[in-house]
Amino acid sequence: MTAQTGARWARTARWGTALLFVLGAVAPAAPAKMPLPSLFPEKWIDGTLAVEPTTQVQALDGDSFVIRQSVKTNFEAPFLYLLFGRDKALLIDTGAENGVIRPAIDHIIDGWLKAHGRTSIPLVVAHSHSHGDHVAGDSAFRDRPDTTVVGLTSADVAAFFGITRWPDQIVRFDLGGRPLSIIPTPGHQKAAIMIYDPRLKILLSGDTLYPGRLYVPVNFLADERASVDRLAAFAARHPIRAALGAHIEMTRTARQDYAHEAAAHPDEHPLELPAASIGELRAGLKAPLDTPDQPQVHDHFIIYPVAARTD
Repeated sequence: MTAQTGARWARTARWGTALLFVLGAVAPAAPAKMPLPSLFPEKWIDGTLAVEPTTQVQALDGDSFVIRQSVKTNFEAPFLYLLFGRDKALLIDTGAENGVIRPAIDHIIDGWLKAHGRTSIPLVVAHSHSHGDHVAGDSAFRDRPDTTVVGLTSADVAAFFGITRWPDQIVRFDLGGRPLSIIPTPGHQKAAIMIYDPRLKILLSGDTLYPGRLYVPVNFLADERASVDRLAAFAARHPIRAALGAHIEMTRTARQDYAHEAAAHPDEHPLELPAASIGELRAGLKAPLDTPDQPQVHDHFIIYPVAARTD
């Protein structure tokens, strides 16, 4: 998706379970019958209550956290990811405009340090891609001690992660006892990446794959198809429990999304998508998609070609 656009605990479950922060003309594809994975015990904040926290956090384990920005602060309601290793932590994305992200991240890090008897850990801030609803909070991290904010161009991303053959090279990025795979996936946007975590067998899939409208500029279709082909080859060699993207725009009713800029997401689709979604996306991208605003509708996502863009 493109950008168009003090802290306290409200409730604390046992560290490593669910956490909640309070901070300030369509050509349909054949239905895909896929079992959906389930990783999160709590219902995500979805804008249906009169008052909800500006940020919600759920933990996949004691070193892996998923953060959602409230739709009440920005209709994009993006998901962010914070992963810890022995030597460093990695934050993927900083949210959309009007988010209150850094206090949430600092609180998680403080809790992790206390749980591990430590006083500090370096933080790397990277991005699933460079659209504004994923980088709007960057400025809040630029003056944070012991923090590196990765640049926003594909050259910046390649240089930081040591990718010498962008976008064909998949590289390892080790947090310290926790090696991740960095997978270039330009198409939705030129600097897009995915991140695979073999410990949890999860794929952080950004805006390239999530339960919603998968926007692809028509001039980037070749890049998108090549990226998803490479992703499918990677998935054939690596077990993937779930793909976790950056938004939810689908309802639980198959093939039904929310209106653009919806203020609430009642009956929201789960964040998780199964690995089989990669093959379905790959097959869908083989169809003619050269006409903007003629979406291809699937049960759990919509491939949505849009007008040509520069980035």
